Amino acid sequence: MSTVTDIRALLGAGNVVLGPMAGITEAPFRAICKRMGAGLTFTEMVSATGLHYNPDSRVSRSLLTFAAEEVPCAVQLFGANPAVMAEQAARIVAEYGADVAAIDINMGCPVTKVVAKGEGSALMREPALAADVVSAVVSAVSVPVTVKFRSGWDAESVNAVEFARMMEAAGASAVTVHGRTRDQFYHGKADWDVIAAVKAAVAVPVIGSGDVFSADDARSMLTRTGVDAVMVARGAQGNPWIFAAARALIDRGERLEPPSAFERIDVALEHAAALVAFAGEERFARMRKHVGWYISGVPGATYVRARVNEAPTYTDLVALLEEYRAWLGSRRVG
Repeated sequence: MSTVTDIRALLGAGNVVLGPMAGITEAPFRAICKRMGAGLTFTEMVSATGLHYNPDSRVSRSLLTFAAEEVPCAVQLFGANPAVMAEQAARIVAEYGADVAAIDINMGCPVTKVVAKGEGSALMREPALAADVVSAVVSAVSVPVTVKFRSGWDAESVNAVEFARMMEAAGASAVTVHGRTRDQFYHGKADWDVIAAVKAAVAVPVIGSGDVFSADDARSMLTRTGVDAVMVARGAQGNPWIFAAARALIDRGERLEPPSAFERIDVALEHAAALVAFAGEERFARMRKHVGWYISGVPGATYVRARVNEAPTYTDLVALLEEYRAWLGSRRVG
């Protein structure tokens, strides 16, 4: 049913996109990243099986809530049952309409509880089943279907090139390759040569992922691998400015000044307010890890981080950050 054969209009040449991260890339953070220059955002991964059995789950509804600033947004689904994946992809597209930029199928998650069910990166060991999943979803929806996977299951079974060709043949409009095996999780160095090999092997757009922590990294990946777009995940934690910096460097050869300590705190406060508005004040504790990332490297960050982790309420968190901002101002920190 998919009527879109080329996702390049969504990606753009040399684009830099925000990757999905469970428990991190909720709608408020995605909105900030979009404003900072992310070309496309992806939801956290959503279980098709969970939606099938409990479609009105509060968790699922939260994961499928988009910020106005980021639409259209790509929805990432995971699952290994072709019929269930197709059913839920079709339902999401029907319900959310033009807000859905693409259905992205997660075949790269290395987490044990996901892999144990034959989902996520476990599908790299079952390429025929993976192709059936993609084909079923493509037949069910009218938006591009993309697939995110790893270089392979382990060092002895690196099959990203063959896997990418099968996903393309099954109807995928684009693929994202994380240059690590499942066994590596997020350790070691990402293999950009595998990403380049996938780019050379398929005609659909390729998004490269892995070890992009700066604007220079984003430009280097584009240059070295030839990918159509670069995905930033952990590199955006506490640093949504990476998107503006990458676009400036890629598009104009311009290097932007890094955000000041005050800008970091201001965006942390904005993020916290948006998160509470989105999830409720009782869920403010989700913000603690983000604050730690935002203030990393700022004078006094270790002490403030410890206090943030003990803040009992959202009001206390805000007061602490305001106090920290005033203290930095008294020290004339930039």
